[in-house]
Amino acid sequence: MVSLTASAQLYQPGEVLSYRVSYKARLFPNTEVATVDVRTTLDTLYGRPHYKVHGRGVTMPAYRWFFTVDDSYYIWVDTLNNRTNRFASDIHEGSYTFRSEYLYDRANGVVNTRWQKKQLPERSKTMQISERGMDPVSLYFNLRSEASNSFREGESRRLEMVLEDTVRYLEFRFVGREVKRIPKMGKFRTLKFKCQIGTSDGFSFTDGTEFSIWITDDRNKFPVYLESPIRIGSICAYISKCTGLKYPLESLVKR
Repeated sequence: MVSLTASAQLYQPGEVLSYRVSYKARLFPNTEVATVDVRTTLDTLYGRPHYKVHGRGVTMPAYRWFFTVDDSYYIWVDTLNNRTNRFASDIHEGSYTFRSEYLYDRANGVVNTRWQKKQLPERSKTMQISERGMDPVSLYFNLRSEASNSFREGESRRLEMVLEDTVRYLEFRFVGREVKRIPKMGKFRTLKFKCQIGTSDGFSFTDGTEFSIWITDDRNKFPVYLESPIRIGSICAYISKCTGLKYPLESLVKR
């Protein structure tokens, strides 16, 4: 990945990206089951200004009788150097609850993590990370900072994704440019990627499971569509509303 600079990273206070999540299978051609919002604001951490990004996913009302999801993810990013200093999650899925927090110590090349499932005792771990080591939300924004002309069709790159007690490697491959139709939004010029998460034992990508993501081919570079296979069918997420963008939505070619 390229080094992060203040001009490259697209943390834009006031930006709100809203998504619909649907389930596809033979008997369920396209059933919307959840919504996801990603909001960027300004906040203060350690006495310094930070961008605060909050991603929240909730079950749609029609399905809450069956299974309730209310998941939140947060990052705090220093406005001066665009480095994430803190990550937190608060997960509620049915009777399952999970909380986690990562505190980055970039000067010493470590991340201090702690997490707790349901009523079990809290656990913690300190792990060595490189400059490329980030949580999943920060990785998403890091990808947005890449220049479009830096991608070559078929080229693969690897990123380090910090989880509670391990570092996984995310491999992504640029498939090419594609005009993608998004339900109720129109057609977008996009950059298409195939992504795969490695196993916990290192750079092993052996199970063959890939998910696809389409990102706007403009200066905003936000995801408009994501599709991931599951055991039965697939899960899709697609943009339903976008406000407060830093740049004009030049990738939208037809409504």
